[in-house]
Amino acid sequence: MSNRNKLIDARGPRFGALITTLVLAGVLLTESLWLLIFQTVIFFIGAVFGPANSPYAMIYKKFIQSKLRSSLITEDSRPPQFAQGVGLMFALIALIGLYLELNLVFLISISFALFAAVLNAFFNFCLGCQMYLHIARITKQELK
Repeated sequence: MSNRNKLIDARGPRFGALITTLVLAGVLLTESLWLLIFQTVIFFIGAVFGPANSPYAMIYKKFIQSKLRSSLITEDSRPPQFAQGVGLMFALIALIGLYLELNLVFLISISFALFAAVLNAFFNFCLGCQMYLHIARITKQELK
């Protein structure tokens, strides 16, 4: 299987979304530039190197995955990787807004990222993944 179609444990991105939810909620509550930079780097790693290589995925693999009793469910890594890119975009906009004291820009951007993370963490609905699938259908990109 090529790197392009790599399969990952589908539960990993959901675990990552839970941590992301906590971090982004902390950013929203504290307006911490450093916490936002941290999460932006996490999004960057997931977007560039794939969701299986993000620090949150490493935590999942080391401490959580082996303790789960449910069957392994795999998914194509491309939709979650695209979702990390979407998260990166919102985090970068929020970072610029926070740094330049553009409070509305910061608030809207971080709220969108937090909303998407909550949807994935608590409802197993990956908004960025759905965007990827719709774009792939529109452009008739191979999904298999």
